[in-house]
Amino acid sequence: QLKLVESGGGLVQPGESLKLSCTLSEFTLDYYAIGWFRQAPGKEREGVACISAKNVNTYYKDSVKDRFTIYGDRAKNTVYLQMNSLKPEDTGVYYCATAGYYADLVAGQGYWGRGTQVTVSS
Repeated sequence: QLKLVESGGGLVQPGESLKLSCTLSEFTLDYYAIGWFRQAPGKEREGVACISAKNVNTYYKDSVKDRFTIYGDRAKNTVYLQMNSLKPEDTGVYYCATAGYYADLVAGQGYWGRGTQVTVSS
């Protein structure tokens, strides 16, 4: 069964950067989309960034455009989320997931990691 493990979360101050990693037991980007989602306390989970299968397209939530970058490294079976200029509203548990299409991920389908906590606070 496909497994995903997130890492790289932590506590940072506003304006700082973090790079999250999602290591997959199998690199699925050739045929599956891979996305990052987050969930803040008391809020619904939301999509942050996604790469479509074969790296054809990328999607970013409007509030993270120009600050976050999603990319994959086949040699390391890893997908990264580089997060710059972090804001307190970026706080949450960040999950990576993979499924056929981004719509499948939004519906909660596919394979999911257990998440990594990101806290942005002064």
